[in-house]
Amino acid sequence: MPSLEEELLSSVDVGLTAKRCPASGRDYLCCDYNRDGDSYRSPWSNDFDPQIDPEDAADLIPRGRIRRMEEGLNAAVDVYRELYYEGGVSSAYLWQLDEGFAGVVLVKKSAAGGGAGAAGGKAGGWDSIHVLEVSEAASKRSAHYKLTSTVILDLGMKSESVGGLELAGNLTRQQEQDLALHGMREAEVEQSHVANIGRMVEDMETRMRNLLQEVYFGKAKDVVGDLRSIRPLSEAEQERAQQREVIGKMNR
Repeated sequence: MPSLEEELLSSVDVGLTAKRCPASGRDYLCCDYNRDGDSYRSPWSNDFDPQIDPEDAADLIPRGRIRRMEEGLNAAVDVYRELYYEGGVSSAYLWQLDEGFAGVVLVKKSAAGGGAGAAGGKAGGWDSIHVLEVSEAASKRSAHYKLTSTVILDLGMKSESVGGLELAGNLTRQQEQDLALHGMREAEVEQSHVANIGRMVEDMETRMRNLLQEVYFGKAKDVVGDLRSIRPLSEAEQERAQQREVIGKMNR
């Protein structure tokens, strides 16, 4: 039902796709926030591909202050991606609101490797979607940031020995903060916004990664360990008995 496409894309988080910017030759990520029909805006050239009507583009392409902050945010996120992900693709998009501005920071990393046998293989994908809203105080000495972050994780493995395994899901968290803006000149205030957004995204991604690793994967490991152990049952029972004995002695 093509008539539902617009509504679905604006309300459902899906894995990100990448395109090559014809003007800069660099890859960028596609989402609902840089899309107009079947065309997507590149953050590197600020042009739509395929090109759209100039009158429509005038309302969709950021200019002036918003565009300068978008360029600075893309440069910062590009460095962050290379340091933390050692590859992948990142993009950032900003747009003007009636009061303040909004934006999205995107990061995608895919990995694939060989497995045992001709039919073996491993694959994984990490997609980060950070949507933000920013409202400045009247004095422009501080701003209120609202960040909604979603991580989509997809893992897969296939081999002749274990068959096929797929693990996928998404996690969403939200955070609001009031942060100071430094400097008197407009360029300094713009740089403060970029720095504040970058720190919030970095902190949120770190917390979500730790949550996935320690809570969700840790719990999955415990469940799998209870269902299928590689050790004899007698050894596991003996270890649990020893643990209960130690705990009992500590409680005396």
